[in-house]
Amino acid sequence: MKNLTLALDAMGGDYGTHVTVPASLQALGLYPHLNITLVGDQVSIESHLRNASSSIRSRIKIIHTTETVSMAERPIHALRNRKKSSMRLALQQVRDGEAQACLSAGNTGALMAMAKVLLRTLPGIDRPALVSCLPTINHRPVYLLDLGANVSCDSETLFQFAVMGSVLCEVVGKVNSPEVALLNVGTEEIKGNDLVQQTGQLLQMTPQINYKGFIEGDEIYNGKVDVIVCDGFVGNITLKTSEGIARLLVHQLKKGLNQGFFVRLLSKLIGPSIQTVLSQMNPDHYNGASLIGLRGVVVKSHGNADESAYLQAISLAVTEAQRRLPEMIKDRLESILLDTNN
Repeated sequence: MKNLTLALDAMGGDYGTHVTVPASLQALGLYPHLNITLVGDQVSIESHLRNASSSIRSRIKIIHTTETVSMAERPIHALRNRKKSSMRLALQQVRDGEAQACLSAGNTGALMAMAKVLLRTLPGIDRPALVSCLPTINHRPVYLLDLGANVSCDSETLFQFAVMGSVLCEVVGKVNSPEVALLNVGTEEIKGNDLVQQTGQLLQMTPQINYKGFIEGDEIYNGKVDVIVCDGFVGNITLKTSEGIARLLVHQLKKGLNQGFFVRLLSKLIGPSIQTVLSQMNPDHYNGASLIGLRGVVVKSHGNADESAYLQAISLAVTEAQRRLPEMIKDRLESILLDTNN
């Protein structure tokens, strides 16, 4: 298997090197073909590498910088003033061909702004989209986009999201002819605002996309379709609400299992099954959102991700780089546009 390099914003997120470096060491143990470039404060990074074996350490490169992008910083300010930030330098590694993917747990808006300028969008794509894989009741994961990179969209932009989401599902999810739907306030054709109506019409006229019509919010997790498209305003609220509900259910379940002698005894007997359920419900199990539509692979991790969750995001970046996701989206989009023009 061909070696690949991941450029990692080691300072990004709530915990910085305390999470990013240990998770990187785990990833290097899992992927023998992987090299990692850690961008951030060298002293802080080195403090987490003291016990790393020489074979693992030889696959790590450090680019030193103490400049970071804060989570509260405005994207335009970060773009103009954080030229030496760990986030920007990590993206530059992809731009310069030194790495095949970039991962950051930092400021989402700044990451998108910098990635769009440094890497540029693919031909035919106006804006990158943030997409993540979510669990469903029938174990058929669903891809939801956009998750907040674009709070305001037109129908052409949502159409492009549908194309990119479909390709992502094929390449990463290995689903043939993914079923695509638009998130709406009802499933009837007459429901929804002008935006979803116009987007639906565009998708109906595109036979290369397996468009299934509208889907409501309560159907997101039932596994009816493979890709769900919406603008970033709706998508971000949907995702954050879902994560909050999931954490509430996990908390309530754990709390209930500690009440009463017989319940605690029962929980010990069925402990492994319970842990499996809790793991599937935990949003960290699905950590890692892809910023697609760019000329390079960029993955965004939750800012509060722990080592295990961050490792999930690294694995996603590795998979997308291995399968050449940007090239696959470019080829598919060119094919669709060519057929449409003919």
